[in-house]
Amino acid sequence: MAKFKAIFLYQDLWEMDRFRAGVGADMEVVGLPQMADVATVGAENFDADMVVGGGGVRSAETGRLFPRLKLIQTLSAGTDSIPKVAMSEMGVRVANNMGGNAVAVAEVTVVLMVSTYRRLMVQWDQTNNKGMYGEGFNMDWGRFHELTGKRVGIVGLGQIGSRVAKRLAGWECEVVYSDVKSYSTDYELAAGAVRVDFTELIETSDVISLHVPLDRSTEKILSDREFSMMKPGVIVVNACRGPVVDEAALIRALDSGQIAGAGLDVTEIEPIEMTNSLIGRDNAVLLPHRAGLSVEARQKSIDNAIGNARLLMAGKEPEGIVLPV
Repeated sequence: MAKFKAIFLYQDLWEMDRFRAGVGADMEVVGLPQMADVATVGAENFDADMVVGGGGVRSAETGRLFPRLKLIQTLSAGTDSIPKVAMSEMGVRVANNMGGNAVAVAEVTVVLMVSTYRRLMVQWDQTNNKGMYGEGFNMDWGRFHELTGKRVGIVGLGQIGSRVAKRLAGWECEVVYSDVKSYSTDYELAAGAVRVDFTELIETSDVISLHVPLDRSTEKILSDREFSMMKPGVIVVNACRGPVVDEAALIRALDSGQIAGAGLDVTEIEPIEMTNSLIGRDNAVLLPHRAGLSVEARQKSIDNAIGNARLLMAGKEPEGIVLPV
């Protein structure tokens, strides 16, 4: 039997070394820089069984070059850049990182909540970039709020959403969640979150935090209708995918004061266009889609990929498979 082969898309060489050591001698590992096009890997490597890295296979045409391909393994939570329907028709499975970066995203999500509530980035910019020490804040402190005691509504209580909920326990928040999936009582208790329907979450939460995958069912789940239902003073945090929020509707809600602020690690178009009116406003905190990046997150994600590689070589079902919806 031919040796198993994986194409590994790395940011730093240690990542490939960790994967190669983990899968052992039964799998050949071909390394490429993270954003490389695997279609250019060369015909001698089109016999790969597995591609590791979210930027690897972005078209059906590329997928067809690999007749033995069985698994595309991302090192991120999202798989929306991969044509999952087309891959499924070819018999190729797609797996995510199974929560490898969940802690990293959860930590930044809480930071976004606090930063938005307390306008920390405005204060930082004025102090560090503009030399304006506390200017205007003596009259503006009425826009500052504590997170403690607030109802935080989490949309999606999966790997990331549940960890956000757990971290909010120390902030003494009331945490509720909405999800299309069902979870056990033990899972809810461990997260410290109470299930409510989506409408109640939208209408009653002080903070709304989004943690869902991007697919046809979640695109623009927050738009004008949902923003109009929110209570005064609410802030919205999005650390999943930009198109989950109707950005034009979000800007209208911020402009009108319908919502008090937004903390965003993601935007509809990335990199964000410099003409985007989200930039430069004092009621939005913008980050460049890096919430999931940390050394520890990468290590965990690679270890999960190693586990799936071993399952693949053993003829078993990989974990973390994402359905082609």
